Amino acid sequence: MTTVAGRPAVGTAGSIAARLERLPHSRWHVKVRFLIGAVTFFEAFDQLLAASALPVLMRDWHLTTGQATFAVTAGSVGMLLGALGAGSLGDRIGRVRTVALGVAVTAVASLAVAFSNGIELFALFRFVQGLGIGGVVPVAATYINEIARSDRRGRFVLLYEMIFPAGLAAATLVAVWVVPHLGWRAMFVLGALPVLIAAALPKHVAESPRWLLARGRTQEAEEVLARIEAEVSNSTGEPLPEPTAGTATEEETSRGRLSELFKGRYLRRTAVVSGLWFVAYYVNHGISTWLPSLYTKNFGLDLTTALVYTLLSNVTGLLGTLVVALAIDRVGRRPALVAALGGTALSLGTLAVTGAVSGGQVAVFASCTTFFVYAINAGLYLYSPELYPTRNRAKGAAFGGLWNRAGVILGPITVGAILGAGGSLALVFTQLACVAAAGAVIALFAVETKGRTLEELNS
Repeated sequence: MTTVAGRPAVGTAGSIAARLERLPHSRWHVKVRFLIGAVTFFEAFDQLLAASALPVLMRDWHLTTGQATFAVTAGSVGMLLGALGAGSLGDRIGRVRTVALGVAVTAVASLAVAFSNGIELFALFRFVQGLGIGGVVPVAATYINEIARSDRRGRFVLLYEMIFPAGLAAATLVAVWVVPHLGWRAMFVLGALPVLIAAALPKHVAESPRWLLARGRTQEAEEVLARIEAEVSNSTGEPLPEPTAGTATEEETSRGRLSELFKGRYLRRTAVVSGLWFVAYYVNHGISTWLPSLYTKNFGLDLTTALVYTLLSNVTGLLGTLVVALAIDRVGRRPALVAALGGTALSLGTLAVTGAVSGGQVAVFASCTTFFVYAINAGLYLYSPELYPTRNRAKGAAFGGLWNRAGVILGPITVGAILGAGGSLALVFTQLACVAAAGAVIALFAVETKGRTLEELNS
């Protein structure tokens, strides 16, 4: 193997993987995870803003259930299209630049939402905001996967993914005080703050060396990886260990095509992960979007109590993400997904059988549900990028994101339709439990990826 200043040359995907694999955890990893995590935090914060504002909008703008559903799903449609477009963009112009662009779109649109004066403009700007949110999250997860070591990738990625439920919890926590005192518009003004991060991100986060090599930019990949190695070595105060020889390689410089996701072994992977994404977000948003309104409308709770109950669900979701982060490298991806989907179905089924007779009861079982469903969501952001080669990794992750956005759209619409037709809460939770159970069956067919490098999985 040729060397560059004492290091193995980048020449192949195997050598770049070997050099990344030998890097010990360092301040560089913490810095990158923090900066990308800050982006993800605000994307999550912005995603849940509509749910926090919905009870006030329904009262002040005299919205019907159909209009409220329209207001919520407009952003979800934008997320769906944003996820699809960002996948191709992330594989074409780079992970970091795509994330920065998506954050800028999200922030500017959030400010526009704050100044909307009717449901039509509110929905339009939420759609634009959704384009940014839908594009950022899968590409950011792809980047974090590409810099992580295979033996600790699950824990590394999922501890980063905890930022997302933390952002959801923060949105609800802030809303508890801001919405009653300053109004819903103030929440969207806060949602515009990430525009500052968008400007700084490309300067402080190096592009993925794996992506640079896959695009044929070998010299840039060498320069970036050399800077990363130097920073890691300086932060640890020790020389780096030698790379392990014999790492499997994938095709290095071919341009990926979306059609490859549906050929050969990737067809099964795409089918399984798409089904899991749909189920997870159908259930997640079928519950979370309507919870504040259910508490106020169906159980007569005041707005502050409704938001506090919603916050409880987000906090348990954060706990679920932590548990799966600590366990997934040990138990594996498939067992973790099967168990979490089974737990989701059990929690919702129990709530359906007991009849959902009080706000407190719904809060308890909804919180049990989010414990499991947030673990699923985080696990899928780890799992999806693992399934595809570098040339198609962002596309593959984003295509899964497209199905999660389909779930985001259809979950709230279905719940809204049941409620609008006078259906019971027991029926709402029964159908969500059935969808979760179907997801547990799909997860049985998932390919196990724990402990293997991205190149080994796609060689």
